Amino acid sequence: MALVFTPQADIHLRRFAVAVLLLTVLGIAGLYYYGPPEYTRVGYQPIQPVPFSHEQHAGRLGMSCLYCHTGAEESPHAKIPPTQTCMNCHQLIKADSPKLEIVRASWASGKPVPWVRVHQTPDYVYFNHGVHVSRGVGCVSCHGKVNEMPVVRHEQPLSMGWCLNCHRNPEEFLRPPAEVTNFSWQPPDGRLNSDYGHFLKEQSRIHPPEQCSGCHR
Repeated sequence: MALVFTPQADIHLRRFAVAVLLLTVLGIAGLYYYGPPEYTRVGYQPIQPVPFSHEQHAGRLGMSCLYCHTGAEESPHAKIPPTQTCMNCHQLIKADSPKLEIVRASWASGKPVPWVRVHQTPDYVYFNHGVHVSRGVGCVSCHGKVNEMPVVRHEQPLSMGWCLNCHRNPEEFLRPPAEVTNFSWQPPDGRLNSDYGHFLKEQSRIHPPEQCSGCHR
């Protein structure tokens, strides 16, 4: 019986099959580590139980991010503001607004407002919010211009590749720590952000980890 494939063709076919299998495995691994859908949901914009406008508060009123997200510059986690923070103003301002009924109910019962989380990192990633903010990574770098968002949306992919780009080129994203909440900040003297970033990087001796153990612990 004649052979269907010559020995040489059989070798090539086996190599091709191994290559396809290897590429499939690498593709799945790459998708898992660099782009899991639940963490690259750019544009995700959930409806919140209370129609809180960052455009109004952080934009037109000029409120600092740190007033509501207390401890964000030193805590590993950026905290969701408690009802007390809302009521500091809204006991007097728009105190009877129907849009704030859930806030008033939370204030009376002691139960937190069920805010829907927009940004989060995967469970297998260690991310210290305070370390980044205290070294001069602005809020806008990860969260976008929330001061222009009536409803906050997921702006950046937060994927492994996206994070590594910043760790490998931190000078592109650095600013003085005092300016992290300033959405309109620009480098002084008309310098490019990378040039001024190099200065900040050397001044603060910033060398972000690129090895696995830096983020996976």
